Amino acid sequence: MAGAAGAAGRAVDVEQRRAATPPSPTRSSVPPLKFRLAGYPRKHNEGRIEVFYNEEWGTICDDDFTLANAQVLCRQLGFVGATGWAHSAKYGKGVGRIWLDNVNCAGNEKSIRDCKHRGWGNSDCSHEEDAGVICKDERIPGFKDSNVIETEQSHVEEVRLRAVVSGAQRRLPVTEGIVEVRYKDGWAQICDEGWDSKNSRVICGMMGFPTEKKVNRNFYKLASKSQPKQKRREDLGSRKRLFAERQQLNYRLHSVSCTGTEVHISMCTFQFYRGNSSAACSTGMPAVVSCLPGPLFATGSAQKKKQRQQQQSQPRIRLKGGAKAGEGRVEVLKNNEWGTICDDRWNLLSASVVCRELGFGSAKEALTGARMGQGTGPIHLNEVQCLGTEKSLWSCPFKNITQEDCKHTEDAAVRCNIPYMGYENLIRLSGGRSRFEGRVEVAVGAAEGDEPRWGLVCGEGWGTLEAMVACRQLGLGFANHGLQETWYWDASNVTEMVLSGVKCAGHELSLNHCQHHGSSLNCRNTGTRFAAGVICSETASDLLLHAPLVQETAYIEDRPLHMLYCAAEENCLSSSARHANWPYGHRRLLRFSSQIHNNGRADFRPKAGRHSWVWHECHRHYHSMDIFTHYDILTPNGTKVAEGHKASFCLEDTECEEDVAKRYECANFGEQGITVGCWDLYRHDIDCQWIDITDVKPGNYILQVVINPNFEVAESDFTNNAMKCNCKYDGHRIWVHSCHIGDALSEEASKRFEQYPGQLNNQIS
Repeated sequence: MAGAAGAAGRAVDVEQRRAATPPSPTRSSVPPLKFRLAGYPRKHNEGRIEVFYNEEWGTICDDDFTLANAQVLCRQLGFVGATGWAHSAKYGKGVGRIWLDNVNCAGNEKSIRDCKHRGWGNSDCSHEEDAGVICKDERIPGFKDSNVIETEQSHVEEVRLRAVVSGAQRRLPVTEGIVEVRYKDGWAQICDEGWDSKNSRVICGMMGFPTEKKVNRNFYKLASKSQPKQKRREDLGSRKRLFAERQQLNYRLHSVSCTGTEVHISMCTFQFYRGNSSAACSTGMPAVVSCLPGPLFATGSAQKKKQRQQQQSQPRIRLKGGAKAGEGRVEVLKNNEWGTICDDRWNLLSASVVCRELGFGSAKEALTGARMGQGTGPIHLNEVQCLGTEKSLWSCPFKNITQEDCKHTEDAAVRCNIPYMGYENLIRLSGGRSRFEGRVEVAVGAAEGDEPRWGLVCGEGWGTLEAMVACRQLGLGFANHGLQETWYWDASNVTEMVLSGVKCAGHELSLNHCQHHGSSLNCRNTGTRFAAGVICSETASDLLLHAPLVQETAYIEDRPLHMLYCAAEENCLSSSARHANWPYGHRRLLRFSSQIHNNGRADFRPKAGRHSWVWHECHRHYHSMDIFTHYDILTPNGTKVAEGHKASFCLEDTECEEDVAKRYECANFGEQGITVGCWDLYRHDIDCQWIDITDVKPGNYILQVVINPNFEVAESDFTNNAMKCNCKYDGHRIWVHSCHIGDALSEEASKRFEQYPGQLNNQIS
C-alpha cells in the first residue's frame, strides 16, 4: 500500500512539473477529475466534497484545509468561488477512499491537482474528518460541466410534512400529514409499502418532534384512492373533512428502510422510481406520519397537561448559551451539581439523544470546541457514545472524566431540529444599515386568516430582554441593544403603533408570548421616532463571578471614617453612615475580591459610549456603567439586612488565558470592556469592594453578588449572573462558605442552601 501511495505521490509531482511546460500529447491522457457535493442536510451549493480519481469516488481530509482550497474546489464544481468550508464530516461521513490529505492551495490554481498534498490515497485520516465546502450560489458563466454528477438520482435533501386535514393547514406546527420530498420544481410522495415506525421516527426527528405516534392509515386511504366523488364525500362527511381537491400523486421513493437512529432520511436505504412512475405503488399509498410535539411546542390543553406532569421532576440535562430554541452547550446534573460534557467522540447520535430527551427533534449539528461558549464547574462526562435508541443520555456508555482529560474549551454543544412555527413571518426590521438592525415592525391580525397589518412597537420600557426575544424571533441571534428611540434610521411607510407595554422574561420564542397591552394601546409617545428598535448579533458575552475566590478572600475590616470620604461620596456605605460623627469612629466592612470572567463568544462592552462616561475624581478614572454589580447581605428568608450598594466600575482586562491578548484598560481614558477569555479582578483591598455591615446583628446570612443586574449589556445567559454564599457572623468574625453560581446546583441542593424562593439568578421571578 505504501508503495502504491508513493507511486501516486510521484505521479502528482511529475504532473506538477509538466504543468510548468507547454501541454504535450501525454497530458491529455490523464483522465479529468470529477467532483460532486454529497451529504446531508445541505443546499445545492454546499456539501461534502467528493472526487472521482482512478475510477473510484473518495473524500478529502480536513487536515490543514483552508478557504483557498475551497475556492479551487468550488470553481471546479462550476461555482464562482467559496464562502466557507466545513470540517469533521459536518455533512456526514463518506465511504470508500480518502483520496487527499494536507491539501494546501494558494487559491488561484486551475485544479486541485496543482495544489500541494500528501499524494493520492496517502492519508492518516478517518471519514470523521471529511471536508466540506460552501460555495457562492452563483455559477461561472458558460461553465461546461463535463463532470456533472446526476445527484438527483442519489440524493434526498428537502422533506416536508403536508397537512391534508382541512383546518390543519393553517395550524402550526404541522404534526401530521403526507411525507413529501423535493423533486425538481415540485414535491413528490413516498410509497408506504413496508413503511414502519422507525421510518416515522426519523421523519418526526427531522421535523423537530421527539417521537412518532400511530396514524390512522385507513383515514388517508380515502383521500389517495380514486372513488366516485359522491361516495368519497359521504365517507369523509362522517369524519373530519379532508383536503377538498385530491392532489395528483407523484411517487418518487419506495422501499424506505431506516433503523430509527438516522438524523436525516438520506441516511436510510431506499429506492427511486425510475422513468414513468404512473403505475408506481400499486398496493400502497403515500406515506403518512404523525408526530408528538415536545413541551415547548404542544398546542392542545390535554397534551400540555400531560407534559406538565412529566416535567414535575427536575430534568437532569439542559442547554445553555444558545441564541435559538433547541441549541446550546449541553449541561448535565450529577451529584446535585450541573456540569458540562467533553467533546471527545461527540457525534450526531449522542446529540440526537440529547435533543429528543429535551423535547426537540433529532440533531442538526453536534458541535465541539465550546462553540456555544465555555461552561463552568465540573466536566461530568467524556467519550459519550450513544447508539441513538436511548431515551436518555444517562443510558449511553460514557467515561467519567479525569482532571487531565478535558478543559472547558472542549465543551460539547448541540443544534436540534425544531418544528416550523412561522414566528419569523410576524416580525421584520426596517431602516437599519444592515439586516441585523432596524426598527421593529410586527404583524397583527394574521392569526384570524386575514391579511396581516404591520405596525410599530412602543419604545417605552423596551430593553435588552425584549430585544433578545425580537432577535430570536427574527432568527438573528442575540440582541446587542434594545433601543427606545429610532429617529436616526430611515423612515418606512409603516407609521402606526400597534403594540405597547411589551415586557419579556427573555426566553420567549415570540414577542406575542411576552406580556403586553394587547389591543388597548397605551403609549405616551406614538411618533415614529419613539418606536422600538434592535441591533442583533450572532454572538454575545457571558459574565460570571469566580465563586471560590469570594470564599477565599472574605474578611472583616473596621475602617476609620477619615479614610472613607471618597467611598461615602460614591455611595459605597450604608445610609446610617451619614449620621456618624465624621471623621471619628469607623465602619465595619465585609471585604472580598471579585473576579469576573467573560466566558461568552463576544467581548463585554459597556452600553454607554465614551462621551457619557463619568469621571470619578476620588478614584481617578472613568466609570462606564452606573450600576455594574449589586452587593447584598440577605437573611435566609430573603430580606435585605445590609444595604447592598450598587457598585459601578471601570471595566478592563486584568488577566487573560494563555493565548488571549488583553484589549481593554482603564488608564489614560482607555477603551473599557472584558475580552472573551479574560477576567476583570477587583481586589479586596480597593475602595468600595465591600459591603458595609456596621448595622448587621450576629446571625446566619446569605451573601449575594449579582453582575449586570439591570441587563444593561446583552449576554447569552443571564441565569448565571448571581453568586451566593452562606455566611455565619458572630459579631466579631465572619465565616463565608458554600459559594456557588446561582444556577450551578440542583433545585434540591438550592432548597437546602436557603429556605426562601428568592433570586437564584438575576431574573425577577
